[in-house]
Amino acid sequence: MKNIKKLKIYSLDELTDKHIGKRGTPNRESFEYELSLDLIGVAIKQARQERHLTQEELGKLIGVQKAQISKLENSLTDARFETILKVFKALNAKINFNVELLNQRVKIA
Repeated sequence: MKNIKKLKIYSLDELTDKHIGKRGTPNRESFEYELSLDLIGVAIKQARQERHLTQEELGKLIGVQKAQISKLENSLTDARFETILKVFKALNAKINFNVELLNQRVKIA
């Protein structure tokens, strides 16, 4: 019988910590930000397709060109928060945003 090596299994968090950096580091924060933009683009595209709209039709609904919708879906641009809200409103989609402040104290005057 051959010697079979046992493979070590790593979690996604372990791999991300090792190759991108621990949470809170600049590299990790940048990575998480880019990932969130990608997820928004995927959600826009999926909702648009479920409603059988073209990029051009969605653009007309919110007053932008087809190219802007394409950029949003492919995360090629930093969209204004207002634009993202308009897109999801036009798609009749419910929006949930989660804001989490880590290791920070917020003082309200």
